[in-house]
Amino acid sequence: MPPVLTARPTVPASRRPPSPAGGGVPERVRGTLRHAAPALLGYLAVRLLGLLVLARWAHLQGHGVWPALATSWDSDWYLQIADEGYAHDLGTRMDANNLAFFPLYPALIKGFAAVTPGSRASVGLVIAVVCSMAAAWGIFAVGDRLHGRRAGTVLAVLWGALPVAAVQWMGYTESLFTALAAWALYAVLDGRWAWAAGMAVLAGLTRPTGVAVAAAVAVAGLLAARRGGPAGRAALLAALAAPLGWLGYVGWVALRVGRADGYFAVQRLWRNTWDGGAVTLDQLRDHLVYARDPYLFLVVVSVVLVVSTGLYLLCLADRQPAALLVFSGALLLVVLGSGGVYFPRARFLLPGFPLLLPLAVAVSRARRHVAALVLGGAALSSAWLGGYMLLVWPGPP
Repeated sequence: MPPVLTARPTVPASRRPPSPAGGGVPERVRGTLRHAAPALLGYLAVRLLGLLVLARWAHLQGHGVWPALATSWDSDWYLQIADEGYAHDLGTRMDANNLAFFPLYPALIKGFAAVTPGSRASVGLVIAVVCSMAAAWGIFAVGDRLHGRRAGTVLAVLWGALPVAAVQWMGYTESLFTALAAWALYAVLDGRWAWAAGMAVLAGLTRPTGVAVAAAVAVAGLLAARRGGPAGRAALLAALAAPLGWLGYVGWVALRVGRADGYFAVQRLWRNTWDGGAVTLDQLRDHLVYARDPYLFLVVVSVVLVVSTGLYLLCLADRQPAALLVFSGALLLVVLGSGGVYFPRARFLLPGFPLLLPLAVAVSRARRHVAALVLGGAALSSAWLGGYMLLVWPGPP
């Protein structure tokens, strides 16, 4: 039976998180949080380093850090939706229809801003930071369950040290989406199908790539449903419910603009079409082979795409649980197969943390000084690239 179908831990008992006897839910949560503390502190240290480098860099250039993190590029679109709602028709202007942006994050901004002090931009940034910690916790939980506490800790730190990880602390949806994806996958591994379905529905209301979370939960649920019994029925219901968030928003947009392909028509106005990877291959050749003076950021994006593909092959070789393979595979398929804009694709792959599992396992098994060198180097490079991305690169992240 595939690992995804079992509710039993896949790591030795000595490496499982503590389960305090008695005490109820609060005590169990505190025990689980203590178990995850090294991962959360390590992630926090990496992102604080990135923030300090960015703040110093911005100061030297005479820029403010807060506007770059809270109100730039896509952040402004989400704030506009929170303030004014969605467009009522399709229109014809390129790059102008806010129906391309999914609703959960702006809804959270609007809801929390109504009951808390501060601007909506500040609220949106706080939501992103809090969700990044929830994401790091979920990522640790997946890594811990599959390969032990040390691998889970390394996995969370590596996620925080990715080349475009500065986006995790911006007014973007990547942190919220990654948190929902990580906990959905953990719920599948733990056999908690209602939680898995709920997280998948919310992920489907957060980003277009929510379809990858839905696919992961649906496939795992259908596989588990073959066993029958109450657990099998719960898995089948989760498989059926998982796509409802994504389908619900796509269907609502169709009704909003009065055409069945409404959401996809909106995406075409943003130059996002499916071409099976033709544009991706052209761009990879341009930036890695032919360009005489390529933009550093576009080279980084290209390298991320190539390395991510290689890591997925390692994940297949490692026979990761089905849910993780489907999630990462669907995410790669959407990102690599798109004929749309090229520069944000490293950011689009940011939620694909299962791709990092082979690296996390290798680093966790290395000598301590080797692991420290790898993680320290990743953290420093991420901090520098974050500053470059926000203060030198002229386009969106």
